[in-house]
Amino acid sequence: MTAKLEDASVGIYALGSTICNWAKTVDSPWDVTVGEIDRAIPRMQRLGTKFVRIMSFKPADDADQTPDIVFERLREVTQRFLDAGLQPVHENCMNHGGMSWQHGVELLEKVPGLKWVFDTAIPSSTPTAPSRSPGPSRIRGILATRPRTHRTHPHQGLRLVDEKDDADYTFPGEGDGRVRDILCDALSNGYDAGISIEPHMAVVFHDTNIEANENDMFNNYVEYGRRLEAS
Repeated sequence: MTAKLEDASVGIYALGSTICNWAKTVDSPWDVTVGEIDRAIPRMQRLGTKFVRIMSFKPADDADQTPDIVFERLREVTQRFLDAGLQPVHENCMNHGGMSWQHGVELLEKVPGLKWVFDTAIPSSTPTAPSRSPGPSRIRGILATRPRTHRTHPHQGLRLVDEKDDADYTFPGEGDGRVRDILCDALSNGYDAGISIEPHMAVVFHDTNIEANENDMFNNYVEYGRRLEAS
């Protein structure tokens, strides 16, 4: 596989791992996470991939603080990758670090060496989003985490719906994601790292109720990318 990728001049910028993601809590068996790390490191080294996306466990429904054990676990995960010459980056998804920009800053401060993936969609779909108003929360978030942001993830423009942690996924510029504002801010401040897209329109990785064929997904990604470039 590595040879085929090299022949096609395809590089793997980052590994989108499931390490400490929203499918796990701090009570999940730790050996599962250790196993994921142990498998990820040699694969990344073979591919020449330097970045690995991680998260910070699913919080309880009523959580408003990050337990100390989350910081302890993330410090261990981060150090394991750093020792292997690889850089873990945390995505502000449905996890402790993603509950608000303040939680994200706290995580970065308490986990030395950890970097950030800023997901433009998440701030307005988290339960702690102030008054369900995406604009101020999202801009504060990117400003607060900008110094340690190594990848921007404009994977969805979205509109809020009435259900908790839910959204109607849209093309860039059609929802609440402020994708253009955030990318313009990043680029004007010297951002030159990767940009990932994950439309969540034809299919959603963590929603098993949504099905789509490969052609639909391909066309959706191409159209999403074109609209992102045009925005």
